[in-house]
Amino acid sequence: MKARSHSLAAALAVLTAAAVVTGCSSSGSGTSDAAGSSGGVVKLDFWGWAPGYDQSVALFNQTHPNIQVTFDKTASGGKGGYTKMLTAAKAGNAPCLAQVGYETLPSFAAAGALTDVSKYAADAKSQFADWTWKQVTISGQTYGIPVDTAPMALMYRKDLFAKYGIDKPPVTWDEYAADAAKVHAADPTVYLGDFGNDSYNYAGLAWQAGAGWFGTAGDQWQVTVNSAANQKVAGYWQGLLDKKLLKTDPSYDPSLYADMGSGKVLSDVNAVWDAPIIASSVKDGAGQWAVAPMPVWDAANPVYGNDGGSATAVLKGCGHAKEATEFATWMSTNADSVSNLIKVTGIYPAATSGLSNAALSAPDTFYGGQTIFDVFKAETAHINTDWTWGPTMTQTATDLGDGLGQAGTGGTTVPNMLTTVQGKTVAAMKQQGLNVAGG
Repeated sequence: MKARSHSLAAALAVLTAAAVVTGCSSSGSGTSDAAGSSGGVVKLDFWGWAPGYDQSVALFNQTHPNIQVTFDKTASGGKGGYTKMLTAAKAGNAPCLAQVGYETLPSFAAAGALTDVSKYAADAKSQFADWTWKQVTISGQTYGIPVDTAPMALMYRKDLFAKYGIDKPPVTWDEYAADAAKVHAADPTVYLGDFGNDSYNYAGLAWQAGAGWFGTAGDQWQVTVNSAANQKVAGYWQGLLDKKLLKTDPSYDPSLYADMGSGKVLSDVNAVWDAPIIASSVKDGAGQWAVAPMPVWDAANPVYGNDGGSATAVLKGCGHAKEATEFATWMSTNADSVSNLIKVTGIYPAATSGLSNAALSAPDTFYGGQTIFDVFKAETAHINTDWTWGPTMTQTATDLGDGLGQAGTGGTTVPNMLTTVQGKTVAAMKQQGLNVAGG
């Protein structure tokens, strides 16, 4: 993979130094690191929402009698999980561990909600791809352990593609648009895909196109949500919406899976972790689904997108940061844990050892016996990791999700929505006291 500093270290140096937590306090899930070495059992709380995390926790607890982790399932980050975590950190009663997406880690750092675990995590760095380690390291301080990356692909119904005269999955976005028109012309109640309201799925589409949202120049943040490159992406999707070629079910809503099950929505462009979600949510058509690379802008120079990836972060006030880091490292690198997370959670591992895990080579019966991870593996060499997340992604993602929903129902257009999000993001950053270029 092409990798660089991911701009986080440089970009977040712009944050106020006082906002970044650099040590452990005596509040939270423990009293002190010394307490964990006195012979007693260290107990750690872990908040998150991903399926399969609880099973990795159980595996850890079986083999680590002196460190016991309790997994508490929360709402997903964008649906209240992050707010709960930040509120707990502010109140001084946060868990030691939390599932935090790479995109949101800078916001947690800006809010002073993290514990610096650099001295405990240093030995683990070599076990991860450079760019994923940079996702958890801000201004030289490491706040957790990477879990996964999230290359995107096209999940589709082979039999229904054939029914509507699509003999192969679309390789380019032009082909995708042509196939969407073909399907809808054949049956106006059927759609090639869905235009949902998931802001991070949309981020993956922008990522693929090299349409960044944040950067820095000197001591200023640059916000480019409505740049020319972003308007190109927005214009493409607005064109499909204008022609009514896409279903507009909310992302991950039961209505979407009902439409997939009944053959009204034939495919989904989404991250690797969406594959098991579809398998568990769409029973009809099992064995007829398949995975192909996501469509690209230029077939001669394919570039793919990344939609997600997360860390096991250590939150402010963790009294057992050493043990918390030990668990987080184990969860991301232990072969049994990684196998579980591949099978149940649908991760593509961030740990380099995980890339040779046997679970990645297992045929998937829901996807017709296909070894689906081969697709994601082939794509990873063509994902540009030159992408920067901003310090207000919690708000930016909310505004973007709201705007995508409105665009789907005709309340705005995707290009106009980006301009609105641009303005709101700049205003939010200025309100935090950050130096931001433009308005």
